[in-house]
Amino acid sequence: MPFKHTISGLILAGGRATRMGRVDKGLQPFRGMAMVAHVLQRLAPQVAGVAINANRNLPAYESYCTPVWPDELGGFEGPLAGLQTGLRHCDTPLLLSVPCDSPFLPDDLAARLHQALSEQDADLAVAVTMEVDESGRLRRQVHPVFSLLKTSLLPQLSAYLDSGNRRMDGWYGAIRVAEVLFDDAAAFRNINTLGELQQYEHGAPANAPTLAQVVGCLADYDPEALPVRHAQRIIGEFITPIEAVEQLALRSALDRVLAADIVSPISVPAHDNSAMDGYALRGADLPGDAPVTYGVVGTILAGRPHALTVGPGQCVRIMTGGVMPDGCDTVLPQELAALVNDAGVTIAPGVIRAGDNRRFKGEGLMAGTPALKRGKIIRPADLGLIASLGLAEVAVRRRLRVAFFSTGDELRSIGQTLDAGCVYDSNRYTIYGMLQRLGCEVIDMGIVKDDPAELEAALRSACENADAIVTSGGVSVGAADYTKQIMAALGDVTFWKIGMRPGRPLAFGKISSNNHSAFLFGLPGNPVAVMVSFYFFARAALLRMMGAESPLPLLRVRSTTAIRKKPGRTEYQRGILGSDADGRPQVGITGSQGSGILRSMSEANCMVVLHDEQGNVAAGDLVDVVLFDGLV
Repeated sequence: MPFKHTISGLILAGGRATRMGRVDKGLQPFRGMAMVAHVLQRLAPQVAGVAINANRNLPAYESYCTPVWPDELGGFEGPLAGLQTGLRHCDTPLLLSVPCDSPFLPDDLAARLHQALSEQDADLAVAVTMEVDESGRLRRQVHPVFSLLKTSLLPQLSAYLDSGNRRMDGWYGAIRVAEVLFDDAAAFRNINTLGELQQYEHGAPANAPTLAQVVGCLADYDPEALPVRHAQRIIGEFITPIEAVEQLALRSALDRVLAADIVSPISVPAHDNSAMDGYALRGADLPGDAPVTYGVVGTILAGRPHALTVGPGQCVRIMTGGVMPDGCDTVLPQELAALVNDAGVTIAPGVIRAGDNRRFKGEGLMAGTPALKRGKIIRPADLGLIASLGLAEVAVRRRLRVAFFSTGDELRSIGQTLDAGCVYDSNRYTIYGMLQRLGCEVIDMGIVKDDPAELEAALRSACENADAIVTSGGVSVGAADYTKQIMAALGDVTFWKIGMRPGRPLAFGKISSNNHSAFLFGLPGNPVAVMVSFYFFARAALLRMMGAESPLPLLRVRSTTAIRKKPGRTEYQRGILGSDADGRPQVGITGSQGSGILRSMSEANCMVVLHDEQGNVAAGDLVDVVLFDGLV
């Protein structure tokens, strides 16, 4: 975030906690650590630095290694007193305030408020959400404690407080304000009482707009004909990441999601050094029109300290990685030396330029800068990078727990007798493989019969033991009504008919049982439709729950065959990506594209994506392709 250095963060923790048993809200334990620690963890990556405004228990707040500023107005005057103090001490042009009792604040709060502040030439940007009122209607709710403001506003705020006014948003009339609408109202929920603290300990904040209310407010929303991109956006906006973090030894962190930025404690490389085996010299001494011979005054090996100095007309033998001696800024590769003998090293004119073959201190990474960003899935190269910084452990998100099962009386498990009209359950095996590739902790719940009591028991058990649930079957047209009724009765679930092929029916939402909640993905029952629906809807959502973002890259290649396609829906054709005689990439489909033909999915190495507005494809036309490599 290029603007990050212009913003200081201020956590407002100056209240008297009268509704928390006189214990500061920020110091209340919540999900394994104090609430202020949750806020600090989410706010710190977004700003240049963070301070805490508190009036009691200052040593406890100072233990978080951040400045603590008590109110200067005095008398517990409310959050504006803390904001005034923050503006007085802030050393950046902008100040972002957040309360200590909102541990769910958005990861993009600073970015979105800053964008609005800049685009609207405002003095202050404030977060706004849509809330459900007592009548069940949505209304706009301004959150003045979540605001980004210019530090130059200190005189206006002080004048407002000197007049005896204390309302948090009461001084907005004299300044230019930009309101920024956030979709996740739960992210701005305050925990005000001990009861709420216990209520939210195992789940997300209550009273947020329901999924049905959110999508019902969208223009042209039609659950019977929902475009793919709209369903993907709705799911992405409704999903919230898990918060639990664990510290792992470096080798155990492969394929896990970083929970915090890794800031380099050292510069890499730590010194200017040679990129070649050769001779280090002064660039200013390079020859003009005639060869020049330099006397060799010593040898520098990689990893060996030295105190060599190089004078005019001299050079030093140096190995790759050797620390450059003072005054030297150029390395002559040994193979470019015109002559090497007892007299020294001769260099011909124009062979190298001043500054060649020198690696600068911090060229790879400077101390104090992020080496890897939060949300990065740790790959083998990342392990090496972290090791190069001397770090033995990293903080990662805990593994996402996902329960899954198939529904249907016709399904049989491997090893059972296959009666007439029955099929072996393949979906659980493909779902298992897809979840394993994502790095999830999987809970296989087997096959659930078409029985209301069994289905409810399975959903409740899954909800109480997992973060997310993936089911296959039971959500299509003609499926037993009780399947949808039970899913909807257990929580906030919508049922869509997606404008796509294969995989039209899809259920999504969040269900609860015994104070536990889990996101639900109800996939269709046909084997290929299950995989397509998982990859293009559930996969991104589960990665977001893991705290990671991993969009599917699209390649643009030529189709070897004509493909029939009706505009108005998105189609996913199984394809085989290869090369033509000139080595240029091309793709052809695998043949019959029936949603029950799993063999075609096994033969394919990619998916051809034909977008909803697209019509027939002629041979030679360019099409979008998603590779299976790394995905399946």
